[in-house]
Amino acid sequence: MAPILEIKNLYKNYGPVEILKDINVSIDPGDFLVLVGPSGCGKSTLLNCIAGLEPISGGTLQIGGQNMTDVSPKDRDIAMVFQSYALYPTMTVAKNITFGMKVRGVDQATQEQKLKEVARQLQIEQLLSRRPGQLSGGQRQRVAMGRALVRDPKLFLFDEPLSNLDAKLRVEMRTEIKELHQKLGASMVYVTHDQIEAMTLATKIVVMKGGVIQQVGSPAEIYNRPANLFVADFMGNPAMNLIPAKAMKNGEGTKIEIARKDGAPIVLTDAKNRDLPEDVIIGVRPEDIAEPEFRASQDAQFAECMVDIVEPAGADTFVVMQMGGKQVTARLHAETSATPGQMQRLAFDLGKVSYFAPDSGHRLN
Repeated sequence: MAPILEIKNLYKNYGPVEILKDINVSIDPGDFLVLVGPSGCGKSTLLNCIAGLEPISGGTLQIGGQNMTDVSPKDRDIAMVFQSYALYPTMTVAKNITFGMKVRGVDQATQEQKLKEVARQLQIEQLLSRRPGQLSGGQRQRVAMGRALVRDPKLFLFDEPLSNLDAKLRVEMRTEIKELHQKLGASMVYVTHDQIEAMTLATKIVVMKGGVIQQVGSPAEIYNRPANLFVADFMGNPAMNLIPAKAMKNGEGTKIEIARKDGAPIVLTDAKNRDLPEDVIIGVRPEDIAEPEFRASQDAQFAECMVDIVEPAGADTFVVMQMGGKQVTARLHAETSATPGQMQRLAFDLGKVSYFAPDSGHRLN
C-alpha cells in the first residue's frame, strides 16, 4: 500500500534559524497521525508545510503519491480544521459548511446532499440556520469539522482543534473525532500539545522537540518503549519515574541499586543479564509500582519504601516517595493502607522497566 503522506528530509528555515530539521514521516491511508510536543517544538509549522501554507526550505512532500512540494494549498486535496474555527461570522452554519463547495462550482443538489449527510453525522441539523456568534465553542468546532468533511479530501489536517474548549467538552469532542475517524476511515494529521489526546486518538504518534523528531511509533510503543528521557518524561500522566541508579551484573541477573536519603539503598534484581553502564537511569511507570497483592508478575521485585505523600484520586491513590534523590510516584489502589511517614512494602515490575544513559538520555534496552 502506497503511503497517503510521505515527507522526506524536510527542512524549514526562517532566515538563519532552523525550525524543522530533517523530518521523515509517512502514513498509510486511514492512519490517524498525531504530532505532539511542547509549545514551540515545530508541530504546527510542520502541519502548515503539509497544507502548503508555509513553503519548505528543503526535502520533499508527497500526498497520494503526487509530489506536492511546490503545489498551492487549494490544489493539494486537503481540508484543514483550525484552532480558531475560522468561520465566517455573517454566514449561517449551512452557508459556512457549503461555501467551499459553492466556490468550487459544485452543483446545488450535491451541496444540499453533502450538507445533510454531514449535519446528521455531527448532530448539528438544528443549528443550520444560526450564525457562529449564536453557537457555543463545541458547536463552532463541529461546524468547522463539517466544513472540512464535505470536501471528502485525501487528507484531513487538524491544528489543536480542541484547545479552546473546557476540559469536559474536550473529552467529549475527542471521542467524537475518534468515532468519526473510525466511521470514515479517513487519513488524518492532528497537532496537539496534550499527550493524553495523542495517546487516545492516534494510530501513529510523532513526538517532537526543538524541530527534531524524537520518536515515531504506535501509542503502545511510545508509552512502553520511549526512545529517550524526553519522550519518557513527556508521554504519560503522571509521567514515568526516572530514577538515577547503579547497575551491576551479579550472577543472578543485573543488580539495580537505588540510593535513599535515610537508610540502606533499595536493591532490586533484574532477571536478565543486561549490558548496562554502572550509572544508569531507570524508568518505571507509576502503575508498575504496586502493592504486592496486586502485582502477580513473575518479574516483580519487592522493597520497603518510606511514604512521604498520599494523594487519593478516586479509583487510584498516588503515593509519593524519595528515591535516588527524586520524587517517585506509585499508582496504588483506592483502598491502599499506605500512610505518610510509614514504610510500605511495594512491588516493582522489572519486566516493564526502561533503562536510559544519563549522559545522552538514549534508551539502553
